[in-house]
Amino acid sequence: MELRQLVYFEAVVRHGGFSRAGEQLRVAQPAVSAQIRRLEAELGTPLLRRTTRQVALTEAGELFLVRVRAVLDQLDLARAELSELTAVLRGRVRIGATPVLSTLDLPAALARFHRRHPSVTLTLRTGLIADLRDALDSGELDLVVGPLHPGLAESHLAHPLAEESVVLATAPGHRTAGRTAGGRRAIALADLRDEPFVCLPRGTGLRAILTAAAARAGFEPRIEFEADTPANVRELVAVGLGVALLAESVALAAGPAIDILRLDDAPEHPPIGCILPRRRAANPATRAFVQQLADSAAGAGRG
Repeated sequence: MELRQLVYFEAVVRHGGFSRAGEQLRVAQPAVSAQIRRLEAELGTPLLRRTTRQVALTEAGELFLVRVRAVLDQLDLARAELSELTAVLRGRVRIGATPVLSTLDLPAALARFHRRHPSVTLTLRTGLIADLRDALDSGELDLVVGPLHPGLAESHLAHPLAEESVVLATAPGHRTAGRTAGGRRAIALADLRDEPFVCLPRGTGLRAILTAAAARAGFEPRIEFEADTPANVRELVAVGLGVALLAESVALAAGPAIDILRLDDAPEHPPIGCILPRRRAANPATRAFVQQLADSAAGAGRG
């Protein structure tokens, strides 16, 4: 049994005759007929009832057609997967990432992807989420990994990967040291109304989180120092220039010593995920990398 015999048989059934099938396959009608006869001879049963005007399936033909189409569908899927793999092997992925990535280990994901697809060109740009989204929209980046803030533009596709939370960061020995609630170190945000704050500039997600949370607590935060990255916010907090709301992953990362407290009324932090342009189809290499990130996040969650 040959693959072309299956293709010819399915085409004859689909087009309702040998001549039309031959035209679609660009094969002479006698050659199509000959291959179908050989197929029937090998199977030992007629598959088609032939008349002067049309062909019809026999009972055996009906059963065989189901299997033939399943085989051809699998072959089409295999071709598509091989084509995708070839495209991945030749591709590139331009990634933008914020400093806040929760439990997602981006360097490890990059390393695993590079081992699997060594010919794919990977580039990484770091920065604040607003700047990276602008670069995504202008076509400078293929995807962004970072917080999925509310109100994400309709021009973006979001793929959540990991949860993140907000904590209070203070300098060691701050007046809040030893504050506990329910056996854990905690404080209400309203108790910090007279404290100087350190934060990112206006227009950033962290600034919006602080401003909104303070408003719910009944005060406007006194932001005396601004820094351009969450890591720099932490550094200013560590030397006693103010307190700050930080993503827990930033507060727990290696860096200058700080105290970390839970907030009784902690604001929500948006989940961490991938952002893709909605109106620009991702290339195969980018889709493969997004899947790698999803697998990495799932593995971290199981751990």
